[in-house]
Amino acid sequence: MNPDRRYSDDEVARIIERATEAQESERSSLPSPKGMTLAELQEIGREVGISADQIARAAAAVDRGVDQSPSARFLGARIGVGRTVYLDRRLTDSEWHRLVVDLRETFDAKGTVREEGAFRQWTNGNLQALLEPTDSGERLRLRTVKGDARASMGIGATMLAMVPVMLVVSAITGGLGQPGALEVPFLLTALGGFFYGSGRLRLPRWAATRELQMEGIAARLAASIETAPAPEDDDPRGALPS
Repeated sequence: MNPDRRYSDDEVARIIERATEAQESERSSLPSPKGMTLAELQEIGREVGISADQIARAAAAVDRGVDQSPSARFLGARIGVGRTVYLDRRLTDSEWHRLVVDLRETFDAKGTVREEGAFRQWTNGNLQALLEPTDSGERLRLRTVKGDARASMGIGATMLAMVPVMLVVSAITGGLGQPGALEVPFLLTALGGFFYGSGRLRLPRWAATRELQMEGIAARLAASIETAPAPEDDDPRGALPS
């Protein structure tokens, strides 16, 4: 095929017609609007390099009404993790208290409990669990940010950004050729790379751990609601110490 060939108007029309027919044929081979089974999703996942276990976990999260919240990013790296769990009814006070216990045990942190009307939350530094009312029930938003990694990466990036500025200034003032002129830029480069790298390299493992913890909390909460339908909630507020 000659890429420089020019097609006539008639040939252009026939090319468009054939391409349209091919596109419609491909569409007809896709799964029906009725949806896809988990096995079909896993087969597609294998074709694009996603394991069957990952597909199953994602499907289970969808079944539980769990969405992945937008992740906070810093200097191109994901430094935040979040999950949103949609509940079809309001949690009773006792269910909320058990959820707080689960949060404390999962994250190994006492945290602080606050309640403001229909809004309830458990926080421990950057780690937050927010329970909010919706039209059909409630939603639990779990989110956290790796603050120390952001600080380390910020320090490292600042040091690295100073290096070219110092070199340009040294070149303008004629000091670039002096003995030891590159010692400070070299030191800043090394330190900047260390701080930035130490912060960023910790993020993948941290994010994977937090995601698994949040998925576990969502699964246990869904299971507890399914196995124990909510009675009328007569529990007094504030039974759980903050």
